[in-house]
Amino acid sequence: MVREEVAGSTRTLQWRCVESRVDSKRLYYGRFVLSPLMKGQADTIGIAMRRALLGEIEGTCITRANSEKVPHEYSTIIGIEESVHEILLNLKEIVLRSNIYGVRDASICARGPKYVTAQDIISPPSVEIVDTTQHIANLTEPIDLCIGLQIRRDRGYRTKPTTNSQNGSYPIDAVSMPVRNANHSIHSYGNGNEKQEILFLEIWTNGSLTPKEALYEASRNLIDLFIPFLHAEEEDINFKENKNRFTLPIFTFQDRLTNLKKNKKEIPLKCIFIDQSELPSRTYNCLKRSNIHTLLDLLNKSQEDLMRIEYFRIEDVKEISDTLQKHFAIDLPKNQFLF
Repeated sequence: MVREEVAGSTRTLQWRCVESRVDSKRLYYGRFVLSPLMKGQADTIGIAMRRALLGEIEGTCITRANSEKVPHEYSTIIGIEESVHEILLNLKEIVLRSNIYGVRDASICARGPKYVTAQDIISPPSVEIVDTTQHIANLTEPIDLCIGLQIRRDRGYRTKPTTNSQNGSYPIDAVSMPVRNANHSIHSYGNGNEKQEILFLEIWTNGSLTPKEALYEASRNLIDLFIPFLHAEEEDINFKENKNRFTLPIFTFQDRLTNLKKNKKEIPLKCIFIDQSELPSRTYNCLKRSNIHTLLDLLNKSQEDLMRIEYFRIEDVKEISDTLQKHFAIDLPKNQFLF
């Protein structure tokens, strides 16, 4: 068991890691404390953090396997102890760590007799196999096992489509959940109005992230969800009193776009967020990770600046430029060597 203390503070709040251990290559545990909190705050933070830990953190997994020699998912192959279905289930259990976006290709090429494990996977340099001892298949005869794999980074759990198995290509249930479990508990102390709370947060991960990294990712995702409210201005939402009732004016995003095209000063660019631009998810995630959240943030970047973003392509810059011109009638600053 390894014990560590990592302290930080926001005003009077302090958090620390009181316990950290590695039970196995695919099971990490961490216990954190946040205090002091006012009555009710611990439950608010604990519930939000647990949901973010279990549902908002991205992970990498194998989503598809390809083999021309396999006639059906439930078939068996002479010389292989496991059925094709069992091999697919074993591939589902492999834990990967990476920062990739989109689909990456990998492969397995082995010749029996041999125990095939995750170590036999030939993957891109950006993909790390957490546990190379994970069993895949047992080749009992001198035969070749060749499987093509697709790797994707995503979040949550996606079941494989039932009608998408064809030509030796088989989808695998995508389990993109680095956090296996998360619990929170509360300790109260003090009396009356002076009552305070301590929040205890327990996190178990699959080894692709440490509990401390998972806590950081979940916190950042929660903060990103509230950024639009932090940028809100009073002039954007006008409450009108009518016979002691407050009503919000009917207001659509398309109206804002129309007004922006007529008078760009009418709507502050910092109040329009990139998630409203209908950009592809990969492009949006790259911008988000580079702290580009609003239209103003985007327009402060040139095309050359965007090309320096990791995993960004010239096609992505072109698509952003076309989107800005189409929806906002604005040109993205560009350099001479582009387009």
